[in-house]
Amino acid sequence: MNEYNIAERLTERATQSPEQIAIAEPLFKGKRPLRDKDGKRKYKTITFEELDSDSNKIAAALQKFGVVKGMRLALMVRQGIDFISLVFALYKTGATLVLIDPGMGVKRMLVCLRDAKLNGFVGIPQAQIARVLYSRWFPHAKYNLTVGRRLFWRGLSLSEIRALPDATPSDPHTELDDPAAIIFTSGSTGVAKGVLYTYRMFKTQVEQIVERLKIQPGEIDLVGFPFFGLFDAGMGATAVIPDMDTTRPASVDPALFLEAADDWKITQSFGSPALWNRVVDYCLERNRKIPSLKRAVIAGAPVRFELLEKFRRVLTEDAEIITPYGATESLPLASVESREVLRETAQRTKRGEGVCVGQFFPPPLQTKIIPITDDPIKYLEDLPEVPQGEIGELLVSGPQASPGYVTRTEANALSLVHDASGRVWRRVGDVGWIDERNRFWFCGRKSHRVETPTGPLFSIPCEAISNASAKVFRSALAGAALPVDFQAPPDAELSDRARRFRSVWRLPVMVVEPYSAERPKTARERDALVAEILELLSRSPITRTITTVLICDSFPVDVRHNAKINRELLSEWATAKLSGKTIPLENAPIKG
Repeated sequence: MNEYNIAERLTERATQSPEQIAIAEPLFKGKRPLRDKDGKRKYKTITFEELDSDSNKIAAALQKFGVVKGMRLALMVRQGIDFISLVFALYKTGATLVLIDPGMGVKRMLVCLRDAKLNGFVGIPQAQIARVLYSRWFPHAKYNLTVGRRLFWRGLSLSEIRALPDATPSDPHTELDDPAAIIFTSGSTGVAKGVLYTYRMFKTQVEQIVERLKIQPGEIDLVGFPFFGLFDAGMGATAVIPDMDTTRPASVDPALFLEAADDWKITQSFGSPALWNRVVDYCLERNRKIPSLKRAVIAGAPVRFELLEKFRRVLTEDAEIITPYGATESLPLASVESREVLRETAQRTKRGEGVCVGQFFPPPLQTKIIPITDDPIKYLEDLPEVPQGEIGELLVSGPQASPGYVTRTEANALSLVHDASGRVWRRVGDVGWIDERNRFWFCGRKSHRVETPTGPLFSIPCEAISNASAKVFRSALAGAALPVDFQAPPDAELSDRARRFRSVWRLPVMVVEPYSAERPKTARERDALVAEILELLSRSPITRTITTVLICDSFPVDVRHNAKINRELLSEWATAKLSGKTIPLENAPIKG
């Protein structure tokens, strides 16, 4: 008997509401959307009872094929009914699901899959072809299921399984701390790492998301981010799949996205800031609202309050806009609603205090803010907590925090800390501070701070100062390699901390991306924009030491949300630029 398995939530829902639609996805003929005679979009749907039965049949076939508890199977299928049914089927076998974002590029994706030491692939033909071509990287990948046409390789095919009679899989006997999935980070702050997810993590995430967001069974969710769609079945919500490329949310077609919203009278939707920027601007340009949407969730990168302000104008008065906070390794940690941001914290963000992400979730989650260090921490007691109001490094411990990485495991030494009781704490990699109401103010990634002779500069507070310009879409603090002629202050003028960080001093550079319409067309316009930003920076005590500004037409961003700025690449770009050289800024998405 299972101690816990996330698939049990699907079976419970199938028993309670068998006829409720679990998933709806748009139908196509080739690449052309199918519509009825009145022009209304056609959808393929599956009920909770059908989804439970379909995943049972697939799980039973996989078990007969030889798949057993603990095997690692990569799931490489496009978002939709097949994807979600296969997820639950794999859970019902007890296999460990390996999920990876294809938007990171083929080469990086293959490296991640190699590192995962796979027992098989569940994927579309292109994934199976890659497996065959790189077979030496996957010597143990013997259990393969093709979603689509199976060509010259062996294994199962989804269409053949679905032609079989209904079947029930055997109980895999999963326990709370058994591996459930390996989910790869986006690699936006380094090499992508495989994060171990246990059944305890999934259980906690579903329960806390339902409680904090007040999600009710029967709600209808428009899935702007695939991983969130996996929770819908567990929460009793209908998942509507929009007509969009989920690997490029910044290129979403707002008309198609809103068509699905109207067709299904959606009640909630999760998307990145890049997605919602396009959708909200489209609504405002056409003076339209999203009347049924009562809860919008924005995550993946810090959310500018200008977006929250615009978003509120396209929703009903009682609708909520929630920005949760967390990381792939520990999610969720905190959340805040738009009204609190706009009424209480926005002005403080503008002054450079960071971005308020709200209060942390309740126990058993525990949090600590410790002095910032790049060194491993053997025991938590080795470092004190910083005083309230002081910027430090965030540590968390709780059932929603991953027990560790299972690829690139050398990162565990820097990421995990034990206390005297044996409790494991995870270093989130973020810096920030706690205010008088016990809210966390995010000040950026620890790796994005720029160490200078006068102390560290933190990305989010500094960038807020230059973002005050009406011409600036977004800013990024970069740390360029110090020029040869840099004159360091005498030792006598340096603090002990500054002396310790002498070897990592960088030249702070503010890189700004203007709005498309504000991009300088001449050298004079460029100089004028640089002068305006320098004036803003000089007025604030936290940025007055930044005396170098560079203009960049389009920032490189992460592949998952198209919203997190790749500051590492911008730092390399700034170093080259200041040396009179040029390097390419890859992966910059289409932006509206």
